[in-house]
Amino acid sequence: MSKRPADLPLEEGQPVGSPASKRARVEDELPEDDPRNGAVPAERASGQDLEQHDRNGKNVLAAADKEGEALNEVARDDEDESDIDEDAPAIAAPKRQFEPMEGYSDLYLDTVNRGILDFDFEKLCSVSLSNINVYACLVCGKYYTGRGPKSHAYFHALEVAHHVFINMGTKKVYVLPEGYEVKNRSLDDIKYVVDPHFAKEDVSKLDKEVRDAFDLAGNRYRPGFVGMNNIKANDYLNVVVQLLAHVHPIRNFFLLHEFPTPGTPQLALRFSTLVRKLWNPRAFRSHVSPHELLQEIALRSSKRFTLTQQSDPVDFLSWFLNNLHLSLGGSKKPSSTPTSVVQAAFQGHLKIESQAITAHSDTQNARLVFTESGTINSQTTPFLILTLDLPPTPLFQSSNRESIIPQVPLTNLLNKYNGITASEKLAHRVRHRLLHPLPPYLLFHVKRFSKNRFVSERNPTIVTFPSTRSLDMSPYVEPNPAIWPPGEPILYDLVANVILDPTVTAPGAREEAAEKGVNAASGVSSTGAGAGTERVNWLVQLHDKAMETENKRQASERGGEARGPEWLEVQDLVVKKAESETLFTKEGYLMVWERRKVPGMGNKKGKKAAR
Repeated sequence: MSKRPADLPLEEGQPVGSPASKRARVEDELPEDDPRNGAVPAERASGQDLEQHDRNGKNVLAAADKEGEALNEVARDDEDESDIDEDAPAIAAPKRQFEPMEGYSDLYLDTVNRGILDFDFEKLCSVSLSNINVYACLVCGKYYTGRGPKSHAYFHALEVAHHVFINMGTKKVYVLPEGYEVKNRSLDDIKYVVDPHFAKEDVSKLDKEVRDAFDLAGNRYRPGFVGMNNIKANDYLNVVVQLLAHVHPIRNFFLLHEFPTPGTPQLALRFSTLVRKLWNPRAFRSHVSPHELLQEIALRSSKRFTLTQQSDPVDFLSWFLNNLHLSLGGSKKPSSTPTSVVQAAFQGHLKIESQAITAHSDTQNARLVFTESGTINSQTTPFLILTLDLPPTPLFQSSNRESIIPQVPLTNLLNKYNGITASEKLAHRVRHRLLHPLPPYLLFHVKRFSKNRFVSERNPTIVTFPSTRSLDMSPYVEPNPAIWPPGEPILYDLVANVILDPTVTAPGAREEAAEKGVNAASGVSSTGAGAGTERVNWLVQLHDKAMETENKRQASERGGEARGPEWLEVQDLVVKKAESETLFTKEGYLMVWERRKVPGMGNKKGKKAAR
């Protein structure tokens, strides 16, 4: 090939057509100084030359054949490379299907394993720990993100041949790696377990009809009275959630309210999901795990309440009610009208009167004299929880051993709020008085633990009440004829009772003693104050209103025996019956009382109600 002269333009010297082949040209003329010039080709070598090369150990024909094969292979590779489109991508994306092929709509659905599915845990990808666009594998129950060709769910489908996935946000089911949506009625039970929903008719029947349900294993359970998993030390949270799930305004609100997903805080969303799972009549298992709510609570409380460290149920309830109130859009400032369902259910008002106490010495009798100030300061403050102070534990037992375990009636503890009984607090004498209107639900906290410098002591005094019904609160409320007629009783009925196991004592006693180097809490179990163990076992007693209604119906119609117990005791995963007559025999810690509705006085006030 002749070279292009320097003065010739580039366009004129370039030949038209495809570029010259890269195949080696063995027949081209060689330069004069090439040593191969004048050599005889191997095909044309004479017999004598071949014999001479054989004697010298040179196989000329074999070498020529190998060289020819190598040249031909290079030529074939060049031809293949010229056929490849350089603009094509290295790996073509697989073609996704928007709908299954005809006759294959139920493909892979037989691999769904309902017995292994558990949607109670936090929705995080098991590979990337991302909470965005999470899918659950319906074969193994693990969480993965996305369903595109480069997503973790896509690779999981290719690696282990698990093909059915459900989107935890939209509740749509897809088959991977094909990518089409499955629209089959047989998967509706899984979608319902992921996100249970209720109608107003269903909620209205919860307290009127007894409805038994069965899980996948065939075990019978009562919706609303199911156990909660104690992952490590979160039984303090379990009892509070069970308690709130049986307060009707709270329960009905979270069962029926549709929260806007983009703008609702996660605390309200996860608590709503947990309440709906507690009352789910079509659950796969007869227990619920609060793991998802626990993770959000640990984050919002800056790890003040976690699943590994036990806390006080009343401390947690106070924090939870206030944060739940804010999550539902409640106001931080005091308001005359409730701004959330939390305030509407629990908030009341309390009048506090305080007198300053001054101490001076009596020069004549040489003693210290305390005098009360003539000025009485009065203020009104809202409350969610009322604290009841127990009397001190007696140091010595009685001689006839009648009071081995001290007892005190609930009405004696409520005298704190009659406006007459005073208590000493920070050089002030304080009196409390409840104000009208009382809230629909009253929370009573029996203060059992008192901390000193060394250890947390527990007061084992039993709080007794004659009946779970008809607690009259009118003696402890300041009369207001404009709201409630004087002399009329204000009756409350017990709904839930949180108690602690009497064989253990205050939470964290051993840890606190160990930190301070005091051997006061030695780990010996005892019912007396001052004994210490690692943790406290909490349980809750719940009133079954539907069973009470059913028993009354059977008694009036047939006059037979009751169908079932009206009180149930729940401790973690264990649910058993409890007798209403023996509820006060255990150490109550937190009580919920519901105000009884009086016919004809629901919305009336003042003198009109009294007529």
